[in-house]
Amino acid sequence: MIEVIPAIDLMGGLAVRAKKGLRHTYAPIKTPLAKTSAPLDVAAGLFRVYPFRTLYIADLDAIERRGTHELVIARLSAAFPDVALWVDAGVCGVEQARAFLARHSRANLVLGSESLPSRAVLEELAGCARILLSLDYRGGRFAGPGEICKRQDLWPERVIVMTLARVGTNAGPDLRRLAGIKRKAPNVRIYAAGGLRDVSDFKLLQEARAEGILVASALHEGRLTSAHLAALESESAARGHK
Repeated sequence: MIEVIPAIDLMGGLAVRAKKGLRHTYAPIKTPLAKTSAPLDVAAGLFRVYPFRTLYIADLDAIERRGTHELVIARLSAAFPDVALWVDAGVCGVEQARAFLARHSRANLVLGSESLPSRAVLEELAGCARILLSLDYRGGRFAGPGEICKRQDLWPERVIVMTLARVGTNAGPDLRRLAGIKRKAPNVRIYAAGGLRDVSDFKLLQEARAEGILVASALHEGRLTSAHLAALESESAARGHK
């Protein structure tokens, strides 16, 4: 089964609605899954939909270099102790990465290519099981040093393919890019981000050999429901027993 990973974007202490990577337009999220935009309320609403194994968190203030949500991340970790956290906190240096991992012992650190000045962090943290790389794309162009995109030998085991123009839209996953990156790095576990339409996209993601997808809007808008996820799980279990 393609793993569905709910995503929360944090800005100004609240969960916000991300769309197309245009962060200056983001506003506190309004969702039928939660009464408020408080991160813990929104996360609890997502976990009422389904017992997800992983939660992706983007600390947009940290990414934009105007503060952090360290306390919020710690509270989410404490509130959901059985959930793996993937956190993009705008980390750009080796010592910063190591300090984050030390402070948040249960979290996995997502290194966003848009935040990295060079390949140095990937080289220094090679082999660290708690590191992921997010290959970020804006307007069809890679956001980050070109050497990161080209040096697949430096990539960690898990890589997110983040197509920002599709985030918060109903445009469909970036299947061509996913397939292309999988061909370049066949042994890497690839996760899509941006554009999930509905349950019909999961077959396409399997064909692109994706391990999972980060999802927000489809969950909040009811295009991906508890019933859909339960059905996918049942189908996956049935295939596994054949």
